[in-house]
Parts: sequence; C-alpha cells; structure tokens
Amino acid sequence: MLTAIVLTITLTERFAAIAATSGGRMGVCAQGLEDGRLEQLNGDERFPMQSVYKLPIAMAILDGVERKTLTLDRRVRLTRRDMTDVRFHSPLRDRYPQGGIELSVRDLIRAAIVDSDGVASDALYALVGGGARVTAYVRALGIRDMVVVATEREMSSDEMAQYRNYATPRAAAALLRALVEGRGVSAAARHLLLDDLAASTPGPDRIKGQLPPGTAVAHKTGTDATRNGLTRATNDIGIVSLPNGHHLAIAIFVKDSTSDEATRERAIAAAARAAFDAWVNQ
Repeated sequence: MLTAIVLTITLTERFAAIAATSGGRMGVCAQGLEDGRLEQLNGDERFPMQSVYKLPIAMAILDGVERKTLTLDRRVRLTRRDMTDVRFHSPLRDRYPQGGIELSVRDLIRAAIVDSDGVASDALYALVGGGARVTAYVRALGIRDMVVVATEREMSSDEMAQYRNYATPRAAAALLRALVEGRGVSAAARHLLLDDLAASTPGPDRIKGQLPPGTAVAHKTGTDATRNGLTRATNDIGIVSLPNGHHLAIAIFVKDSTSDEATRERAIAAAARAAFDAWVNQ
C-alpha cells in the first residue's frame, strides 16, 4: 500500500522560487501589522532604495512640521538651476524646465510621493537638512538598517551612489509599520502620507500587479535606469489591506538584475501575491 506524502512549501521557499525568476537578487519582508507574523527572504540584506527613500524623507519633513521647525504651507522656490541637467524622473522639470515656480512643502511632498518626482524630493532633502537628518530620524524610530546619504541628482550622476542609500527589506517593512502605528508621525501626517501612498501612480504592475481587483495598496516604488543590460534597483514597498480588515506591510527589492522590466515587475507581483495568499489562508 502506498502512502501519500504531502510536501508543505513554506512562504520563504515560495519567495526563493520567485526570486530565481527575477534575474537578480531579491529580498522580501512581509509582516502582518495586527498579528505580528513575519516572513522574509534575504530580509537582512542591504538593497539600494532608489525612490523608496522618498518616504523616509517625507516622514522626516513631517516630523519637522510636528516640531514646528517647518510648516506645510511654507513656500519653496524652484529655480532654473534646480531643473538644469536633470537626468532623473521629474514631471515638475518636464512642466517647468526653466524653473521660476514656488510650491508649498505640502505640494512637494505630494509630488515626491504620488509622482515620485526627483526635483521635489531633492528640494525636501535640502529643506530637512540632508541625509544625516533623515537617517537620524529613522534611527530614532529604532530602525538601524536604513541609510540616506545621497540626492537624486547625485545618484543620477554616479550610478554607484545608490548603493549608499540602502535599506534591508526588514527595515523598510519596519518603517511602514511605524507609519501605520503613528510612531514618529502625528495623526495628521499619518493620514496625509497614507493618502499620498495610496494615490502613488508608478509601479501598477509591482505589488498591485497580481492582487485581487480592488485590493487597497498604499505603496512607494523605486527604480534605477537600465545600463548595459543591468538594472541595479527595482523596488516596491507598501501596505496591503487584507479582506478581513487587517493589513500587511511588505517590502520587495530586486537588485542587479539582467532581466527586462516586465520580468522584474512580475517577480515582485508574484511575491506580493504569495504573501497575500499566505495571510488570507492561514
């Protein structure tokens, strides 16, 4: 008589199988915000954040608002110099190539998070006091493995600089958890950022790509340009709303990939769906 053998595939093993299709090195951290369950693959490995780092920059700015060193309605002038030699994504530069505009801090946050605008992000970076201030803010939240040191302009002129703006997937998930729990941000700032993250337009085929239609996702992408067939960063981090009203913080990074964008994004989407199913079916 034959006895059936049932092999149970762990979520980490599922992540590993998906990572093998990414063409690079993948890191994933998923954590239930209500149940505390944590699943990861290469969760303590460093990955370049690219535009994911706009979230901690925005959070540090809003901390300044809470401390009354900044206000959301403060006006910031963007000059021609801010728009010159911009080799990174910036709808603001596209719209105002000569500069000469003034935007509020609130407008800059919205542009940096919703549109992933690099010019807006660099303006916020300068306003908050640079990478050391952002990193200190993150450290105060108890997050050690996230570092901000370079602007969008610096990363665009030196492709290796992005490796110095790093996070581990676990640290990125911890930042999302801090945001949702209101640690390091006021209630007003929390709602503002979650609304902007929910409205974020880049990366519809990443975390969102394979989730059930209508699933609410508040997320922030990060993407390097492809040079000589190599893409050093393709990322997405976000808060996924589950059918039972609970929430999943998930950070997915792919570095040093030789695959095309569709393949990289499909791997991110598959990892997000695997995590979603694991929580729904537990």
